[in-house]
Amino acid sequence: MTKVEAIAKVMEDNGGTASLDIIYRNICKYYPDAKSSKEWEAGIRGVLYREIRNNRRFKKIGLSIYAISGYEEETRPRQSDKIRMHSYIEGICIELGNFNNYLTYTADPSAKYRDNLKLKDIATMDNIPSFSYNGIIQDAKHIDVIWFNKKGYRFPKRVFEVVDSIGTLNGAFNRSLQLKSFITDFIIVAPEKHRDKFNHTIEQDVYSLQKDRFTFINYDDIMDLYETTSKKNKIETKLFG
Repeated sequence: MTKVEAIAKVMEDNGGTASLDIIYRNICKYYPDAKSSKEWEAGIRGVLYREIRNNRRFKKIGLSIYAISGYEEETRPRQSDKIRMHSYIEGICIELGNFNNYLTYTADPSAKYRDNLKLKDIATMDNIPSFSYNGIIQDAKHIDVIWFNKKGYRFPKRVFEVVDSIGTLNGAFNRSLQLKSFITDFIIVAPEKHRDKFNHTIEQDVYSLQKDRFTFINYDDIMDLYETTSKKNKIETKLFG
């Protein structure tokens, strides 16, 4: 079996799609010598990108999601489906973090993302590093998505809380503020209809001193950012590999 055939088998086992991590973990089932060279991961990427460039066996369907050529992508979940939308937005935040060269963590690793993938299939960290006191770390474990520095000390650089219900907004603020002693940006991602509540809440005394560190992004804007970034990246992959 060739590497191309082995990658295809891994994707087929996963319903037609895979992240690089899934391919790396499972490639030896079908190509036992896949990890024999020091640069084996680069070799697998090279095969994958070559096939994409030549419009053959595989295609790229996200920033870090690959599929067999005949696979039909899932449609976006509806915003009215709060449970699916919550994990879908978390996945977008993780993929954007990976693309921007951060290490990524999620509090919901087993949640479904899209196209046969769970959040744990794209997040690059299983656990939070010991960057502070245990109490702070335990609180941070419940934040939806965190981007950490990849180089040097692994500190939280950006945190994302997905607020699908207005009743969870204060909890999102409070979890974020556990990291106020660090140089960390706090992003609240929510439907546009929650913007007024966000603006009102951020002016409360308990939050106002830190309000410049908070940013509100609505669902449509972050999905548009993901789609634009993904389209650009697909073109670059075909051109440059």
